[in-house]
Amino acid sequence: MTSQTQGIQQLLAAEKKAAEKVAEARKRKARRLKQAKDEATEEIEKYRQERERQFKEFEAKHMGSREGVAAKIDADTRTKLAEMERSISTRKEPVIAEVLQFVYNISPELHKNYVQN
Repeated sequence: MTSQTQGIQQLLAAEKKAAEKVAEARKRKARRLKQAKDEATEEIEKYRQERERQFKEFEAKHMGSREGVAAKIDADTRTKLAEMERSISTRKEPVIAEVLQFVYNISPELHKNYVQN
């Protein structure tokens, strides 16, 4: 009987040891997964920053800065407005004269569809 009790004690001790090893392995696995997740997050952030930098370089190369684009649009607008003002000032008098000519020279006549009874 003592050998049976001793065998059971050994089995219980072995089972306890195995449970501890399994628990330790689970902890190591959880730590490794957390470490892998942290590394992946860090790598993703580095990649995102690199792509953002590349995009800003591309944007600056092909479009210029946003302020530069806004300034160019503003300058173009001012140029076009000045051109329109010049055009108006040079053509204003002849257009007014032509409109007045149409107003002053009215020749009354019957409409072609008018039928007299």
